Amino acid sequence: MRGKLIFVFTCLLILMIPSTIASNSVVELEVEESLSDSDLGILAGALSPNGESVLIVGLDGYAREISALKAGDRTKDVELNTARTVSLNDVSWHPRGQAALIAGDTGVALRYETSNHGVTLVNGTGEIIGRDLSTVEWRQAGDYAYFGAEDGGVWKFAEGIGFVSLDNSKNSSITGISCHRNIDVCVMTTLDDGIAVIGPTHNITWLSGTSSDTWVDVDCAEPILNECVAFGSGLGTMIISIDSIDSTKSSAGSTQYYIAEGDFTKVSRGYDSTTLIHLAPFSTLRQYPVADDSYVHISSEDVSQWDAIISGRSISFVWENSFNNGFIITSFGNVISFSPLSEEVSESLIVVIIGYVVVISVPGVILGLIYMNSKTLQQKYAQLRGLDKKSKKQKKS
Repeated sequence: MRGKLIFVFTCLLILMIPSTIASNSVVELEVEESLSDSDLGILAGALSPNGESVLIVGLDGYAREISALKAGDRTKDVELNTARTVSLNDVSWHPRGQAALIAGDTGVALRYETSNHGVTLVNGTGEIIGRDLSTVEWRQAGDYAYFGAEDGGVWKFAEGIGFVSLDNSKNSSITGISCHRNIDVCVMTTLDDGIAVIGPTHNITWLSGTSSDTWVDVDCAEPILNECVAFGSGLGTMIISIDSIDSTKSSAGSTQYYIAEGDFTKVSRGYDSTTLIHLAPFSTLRQYPVADDSYVHISSEDVSQWDAIISGRSISFVWENSFNNGFIITSFGNVISFSPLSEEVSESLIVVIIGYVVVISVPGVILGLIYMNSKTLQQKYAQLRGLDKKSKKQKKS
């Protein structure tokens, strides 16, 4: 009996040893050849509609087209001459993919042509001269693009008419504009003035109940839903319901807060109509609009263990060529590929899960063995359940 008890307690001591907790990341990272050995100050990027190239922009007029499929291959790059030294803050491809618009400081609005890789100043920039443009987005029809500025100004743009200022703008920096892919309606986020909807006739409607949060970006990822999702500081999200008949009747839901490490900084469009949310410190979440839920894509803890230097840099743009297969561009200019966890890692996760099952179930088995081999414990249990009294009564009868 003493030998059995020693064996049981030895097993219990082994089970008390801390287990290794599996990583939360669902992909593994690999550093590809970087764009430069020095800090480029990449600020934004956009994936072409055909999914073959990425246009990135940044500080000091930096612009470059790289391969979306082989982003680590520098021989496929086209470095663009913008003839500008100001910060280029955002870029948006025309839906047909033959050109892209670039928004920059001091009223710099540029057009990139894929046919000759030329970059030129767009028509009508006199309207925006001196204004720091923070964002640009083509609406799905491809007839107009919207530019937003750090001082709150908003313009519609078409090559034939140039820039036309929109009424009912406010004074807070425009942090993001995203246009729905089935409706000619766009949603706009600001730092301090809340969220607005830009209707088919370019009318701005501000949504009540949204100005109390600081919004950093917005994405209309899922075309089957008449919804977009806004992302704010403090890990807040809000669903914007678009009225396809009358955009002025669009509405905002309540702010929902995620529990995660860090804070939202920006978003990129993920594969299969999802959103990849950038966080600082270096990490990403995948947001599923249909399910209205998010999951860890890359955890900051994993990145810090993988590469301490890169973990201290910010994410400028993310894209996927297939689910969980894609690339990240950092502000420095690092090109990082990601892919699903290898089979070895997946198998180790299964082992960990089995380990937890064992941790939960084995103590019960061990306690059962102790009980079966201990008359004292059996008598105590019988007394607690009153079984000993029943047994005595049966004997008397």
